Amino acid sequence: MSTEVVMPQMGESITEGTLTRWLKKIGDSVERDEMIFEISTDKVDAEIPSPSAGTLLEIKVKEGETVEVGTIVAVVGAAGEAASNGSATVSAGEAESKMPETEATASGDTELTAGAPVDGTTPETAAAQVASDISASTGADQAAEIVTAQETTPVAAPPTSQTSAAREASDEEESPRRSSPLVRNIARENNIDISRVEGTGASGRVTKTDIMSFIESGANAKASPAPSAPSAPAAAPRTQVQPPVQTPSVQTGEGDRVETMSVMRRKIAEHMIMSQTVSAHVSTVYEIDMTQVARSRDRHKAAFLERTGTKLTYMPFIFQAVTNAIREFPVFNSQVSGDQIIYKRDINLGMAVALDWGLIVPVIKRADELSISGLARTANDLADRARNKQLKPDEVAGGTFTITNPGVFGGLFGTPLINQPQVAILAVGTIEKRPRVIITDDGDEVLAIRTMAHFALSYDHRVIDGSDAEKFLGRVKQTLEAGQFAV
Repeated sequence: MSTEVVMPQMGESITEGTLTRWLKKIGDSVERDEMIFEISTDKVDAEIPSPSAGTLLEIKVKEGETVEVGTIVAVVGAAGEAASNGSATVSAGEAESKMPETEATASGDTELTAGAPVDGTTPETAAAQVASDISASTGADQAAEIVTAQETTPVAAPPTSQTSAAREASDEEESPRRSSPLVRNIARENNIDISRVEGTGASGRVTKTDIMSFIESGANAKASPAPSAPSAPAAAPRTQVQPPVQTPSVQTGEGDRVETMSVMRRKIAEHMIMSQTVSAHVSTVYEIDMTQVARSRDRHKAAFLERTGTKLTYMPFIFQAVTNAIREFPVFNSQVSGDQIIYKRDINLGMAVALDWGLIVPVIKRADELSISGLARTANDLADRARNKQLKPDEVAGGTFTITNPGVFGGLFGTPLINQPQVAILAVGTIEKRPRVIITDDGDEVLAIRTMAHFALSYDHRVIDGSDAEKFLGRVKQTLEAGQFAV
């Protein structure tokens, strides 16, 4: 009996993913849990295993195509067995034309903001939520859940209940032109009659690109206001969906190389623009004497490696100094929802990891509860698995404060952009020996060689005042210069 392979939900708020590469081809034998394709989402790049052993009978989604969660992407079964839906086997390149134009089933209820209820079509609002927790680095990282890839026509299982069937029927009556729940939700939020939008998708389907282009053009401003809808429970304000970033056209010349942005790079670009639009960015830079930390690290690194099986770097000391400061200044562990400030209970540190194909931010959950050895093991494990595309969805979600380390590449310091929806991010510059004037116990001023580093804090001036930012970074400086850590 054949088994359908579906696009997995790689995180609570993820509603779609891009199939970036097939690791197997039609006719190849596969083992249960053997990796058969790679995907890229707003949260993570990952390899997806086969749910059963057998032969890859059919590929329904081609490389580079973005489909909704739950979409059937392949069929695995016994060699020579017909695909479960009776259709002819197709190659990855032919999959798009073979796919029916039915809607994908929603993937579960998700709340957008604290206290904001989700309506009957949950994947619509979930997909509109602005996200974070992907790559935060100096000037360019992070990725967002603002989806700009053109929507594709997914394959869906039939409704599982009379209620879901009625909801789908209601959605179709509501939209004279075919569209996805996400597109219809955007249309409702912007008071747009979707029948007025020209669809460029299959059979005139209105894609997200179509609806966002329509909004950006201002065409709806000329239309009469749509009839008022029945009143609904008030939802907490949330960040508006941003239109696609418009870049000036560039002429190419002989010898120029043109390369299409990867999914991750496109998400990073979108999230950077969104972060600058949302937050009032301010930065402050401190020079911190890391000599005591360096001495402690040198004393313990050999025994630490033997005892824990992992290297002792500077980062665990920095992580612990930051969590100590966050406990004293909890606004740095908050998020903004409309005119509300949400103070997060858990301190979940995001740590930017540079990849060959972009950047990603794994999250150390409840970092304030971990020792130096616990922070070191967790950080090194997350970084290793990030580079091997082995992170789980929840390991790149839920960050409340991000630390990025451009200094590992030699940078003196940088002023990073905030990883939305967080309110602050800390960049650590290169840690190196420099001459510094110090005062001896006798009051003499002498020139000494010290291990120094610049720490740059970017913060959201909407909720954090300059005095609090200075006190916060001052506390980090005080903790690191004292160097009193239990290794």
